[in-house]
Amino acid sequence: STVRDTAGLGVHATVDLAGRCRFGPDVEWTSNAEDVQVDPTRAAAFYAEVRKYWPDLPDGGLVPDYAGVRPKVSGRGEPSADFVLSGPSEHGVAGLVHLFGIESPGLTASLALARLCVESLDRESVR
Repeated sequence: STVRDTAGLGVHATVDLAGRCRFGPDVEWTSNAEDVQVDPTRAAAFYAEVRKYWPDLPDGGLVPDYAGVRPKVSGRGEPSADFVLSGPSEHGVAGLVHLFGIESPGLTASLALARLCVESLDRESVR
């Protein structure tokens, strides 16, 4: 389907801090990082995914909220790659650590990733 893709885990529900329920994400491959518009032609597939766990969702009950670009380290149709941590020893910019391709459940590993970032910066200060 257009919604479920190997680039994501499918559509799920999240209650935000304001108590609103948000559904997503949808995955749409793009080569234009400036293209952050919600494509209304994808609504039917999105509704179908949400109705798998909310069958009584009325037509017109969802409102597009936001879109963004999620950087990936593997391309369309490629197997998922591990994340990339690029520190000063890789790119030469002091005090900067890039983290690319951290997919779900990457945030559950955030403390371990933070330790790797600190170690990367510590190696820089030793030089």
